[in-house]
Amino acid sequence: MKVGLALPNMATGWTRQTFLDWCRTAEDGPFSSISCGERITFRNTEMITSVAAAAALTTRPRVMVNLAVTPWHETALLAKQMATIDVLSEGRLDVGVGVGARGQDFEAMHASMEHRHQQVDDRVAELRRLWNGGEPVPGAPSLGPPVVQEGGPPLYAGALGPKSLARAAVWADGITGFSLNADPAELTPAIETVRRSWSEAGRTDRPVFTSACFVVCGVPDAADRLKRFTGEYMGIFGDEVAGLMADLAHLSSVDALAETLTRTAAETDADEIILVPGDTDVACANALAEAVADADLG
Repeated sequence: MKVGLALPNMATGWTRQTFLDWCRTAEDGPFSSISCGERITFRNTEMITSVAAAAALTTRPRVMVNLAVTPWHETALLAKQMATIDVLSEGRLDVGVGVGARGQDFEAMHASMEHRHQQVDDRVAELRRLWNGGEPVPGAPSLGPPVVQEGGPPLYAGALGPKSLARAAVWADGITGFSLNADPAELTPAIETVRRSWSEAGRTDRPVFTSACFVVCGVPDAADRLKRFTGEYMGIFGDEVAGLMADLAHLSSVDALAETLTRTAAETDADEIILVPGDTDVACANALAEAVADADLG
């Protein structure tokens, strides 16, 4: 099992130095990827800009857009942006796509929440067509730059339920999900459901399964910082849900994280766990690297 590192751009205190420090940790540490998520009505940096910069500042880990809410993006522009990052990273790009669930973000982007799943299906097909040399409009030259990865970057669906998984099984290379504490008891049935969806779609390839979790380690009051971050991030779903999630979050020490990663590697078939930090302190980045090094990932 691999372990990726998300940039802490959802946490408070983000600066240019934060970005440089965490990219350096991703490059030097035992991490398989560096990634970034997308929200609009929140304090985070913009996702595509951040991932592009991470691609330019690193040479070893995969870089991941995790994930682009496709109804917010004009497809030809998104295709061009992803092709550009694929070039900047020399073919290290993975792209997660999803429908989005936060109404405030849709409103801010003047985007429609109607038929979101069909929008994703249609836009994914268009992304792949453009990456494979299709004309953006009749008579126009192919959209560039040419992608490094043949056919374009791998596409992962942020699908959860049976219906969305059935749709994703038609076009996705795998799934990018979320489990607050990377709990094997949650991940095992999720992986089984994904594989069943692939089989029912007539596919014989193995779907890649990636899941993110929230972490804060290596800083004073790490448990309190993790709870605060979780509550703030989940706040859009209401105080009750946010408070419940905050109380459940517990990956706040090197030992706890290393033990969880060891169990997850031993008890599940997850391909990659992505650590989403709730703190920008570089000491947290170093502690996460320590936990991954201490874990038995098989």
